[in-house]
Amino acid sequence: MNNPVVSAVKLVSVTQAGYPIRGGFTISRGAKRVAEVVEVTLEATRPDGRIVRGRGECVPYPRYGETPPQVIADIHTAFTVSDLNRLSLQQLMPPGAARNAIDCAFWDLESKLSGQPAWRLAGLSAEPKPAVTAFTISLGAPDVMAQAARVSAMPLLKLKLGGGAEDVSRVAAVRKATPDATLIVDANEGWTMSQLFEIAPQLAALDVALIEQPLPVGQDAGLADFDSPVAIGADESCHGPDSLQSLSERYQCINIKLDKTGGLTGALAMKAAAQAAGFRVMIGCMVSTSLSMAPAFLLTHGADFVDLDGPLLLEADRPDGITYDGAWMSPPGPALWG
Repeated sequence: MNNPVVSAVKLVSVTQAGYPIRGGFTISRGAKRVAEVVEVTLEATRPDGRIVRGRGECVPYPRYGETPPQVIADIHTAFTVSDLNRLSLQQLMPPGAARNAIDCAFWDLESKLSGQPAWRLAGLSAEPKPAVTAFTISLGAPDVMAQAARVSAMPLLKLKLGGGAEDVSRVAAVRKATPDATLIVDANEGWTMSQLFEIAPQLAALDVALIEQPLPVGQDAGLADFDSPVAIGADESCHGPDSLQSLSERYQCINIKLDKTGGLTGALAMKAAAQAAGFRVMIGCMVSTSLSMAPAFLLTHGADFVDLDGPLLLEADRPDGITYDGAWMSPPGPALWG
C-alpha cells in the first residue's frame, strides 16, 4: 500500500448531522429514527498553490461508549498535535469512530493532493467495480419483516433478529416471501448459547448463509466446541487484527467496519490479515451516508459479503452520493470522496 505522508494540514471543521431513517431502524438493542454522524473536513495546499479539501464521516456508537460530543472533542484534541498525518494518527488514537473520520478525510485529501484516485493510493490492482450489497430488514413481527423483504426485491437480505421465540418464524416468513434470496441473520448479541444450539439447525433448514454475532461479547467460548450447521460471523467481537487469533476457533467470518477499525488504513490491514488467516470477510457499515460508504467500497473486491446499504435506509442521502441500482452499488464519484 502506498502511504503518502501529508503535513501542514488544517482542520477546517468538525460537524454533527442527523439523517432521518426511513421507517426507523430496530435491532435487538433498541430502535432509532435518526442516523447521527460526525463529519471532518481537512485542508491542505498543493505545490501549485491550489487549496484542496478532504472529508471523512463516522458514526459514534453507544455500544462502544461513543457519543457525538466526545468524538468531536477527541477529533479536536488530535489536531493539537503538530504536523498530524495519517501515519502518525494510527499511533496517536485508538481504533474507533473519531479516528475513522480523520483517517478517511486524510485519504480523500491525499487523493486530491496527488491527483490519484484513492483506490490506486490504497494499492489495489484495478479500479473497483460495482458490487452487490445486502439490504437490511429491521427487527419486527414475522409478517412485517416478510413484507419488507418482498417489497425490497433484493437478492441478498440481512435480517435483524434477537427478539426471542419468534426469530425462527421471522426467518421462515422472509424465506417464504423471498424464496430465491440469500439470507444473513444478525442477532446483535441477542441470543444465549442454548438458543443458538436450538435455532442454528432450523436456520440451516431455511438455507441461511450466515449467522452474525449471535452471542454477547465475552460469552462466546462455547462456539469453539460447537459444530454449527451455519457459518457464524463476528461483528461486535471483532475490531482489529489483534483479535483474530482469539476468534479463529469460534467464528468463520468477520465483519469489517471502518468505525471499528478506526478508518480505511486499519480496515485494509484487517482485511488482509483476516483473509490470510482463512476467515471469510463481510464489509459492513453503520447506518450512515454515502460519505461513510465510499472508503469502505475500496474493500469490496474479494469480500464474501458486502453490507453497505446505509444510504438506502435513509430518507435522503447527502448530495453526490453513491448510486444504487437495486442491490448494485457503483463506486463513489470524485465529487463525493477519493
